[in-house]
Amino acid sequence: MIRDAAGGDPAARERFARVYRPVVTAYLTARWRGVARPPEVDDAAQDVFVECFRAGGLLEKADPDRVGGFRAFLLGAARNVARRHEARRRLPGPLPIDLPAEDTGPAEAFDRAWARALLREAGRVQKQQADTAGPAAVRRVRLLRMRFGDGLAIREIAVRWGEDAARLHHEYATAREEFRTALREVVAFHHPGGTDGAIERACEELLGLLA
Repeated sequence: MIRDAAGGDPAARERFARVYRPVVTAYLTARWRGVARPPEVDDAAQDVFVECFRAGGLLEKADPDRVGGFRAFLLGAARNVARRHEARRRLPGPLPIDLPAEDTGPAEAFDRAWARALLREAGRVQKQQADTAGPAAVRRVRLLRMRFGDGLAIREIAVRWGEDAARLHHEYATAREEFRTALREVVAFHHPGGTDGAIERACEELLGLLA
């Protein structure tokens, strides 16, 4: 997706913005929380993607081998655009990093939104793989979404489906492993060249951010 977006593919750019805009917006919102007359978050977020997509822009220059992977690139892009907007508004600096009103500074807000974005991408990858694998895999995706999205216990889903709870627990374990496989694929894309151990740790960190 990132490579295609850099090459100008409209569908890839639309998806790129859909995946990463919430991350940029979360960072900017936290950065300017409590600031008198802050810049417009939506305008600044849009500028981040303008900088990414323009010819010779940030996306074409993104280095996949950079320490921190694409996350570090996107955070740097958001920070630079934010500083430019702050300079236009002549905001006093430095801005606060930790804000007691919500106990979430801009870096923490970015990381949580980043985690949510990658987990959503893992869900999309799992769904794509399930559509190819067949009805049983699609059913496991539905089971996982009912468990986490709807907050239903396995025994409740078993009653709704008229299934044996023990059998459904086994399917649930399989569904969780399939999601982990999809998440590892997504994380590996953002950390090219990462070892299996490093990718696994990154998965745990993502899940921990939203625990």
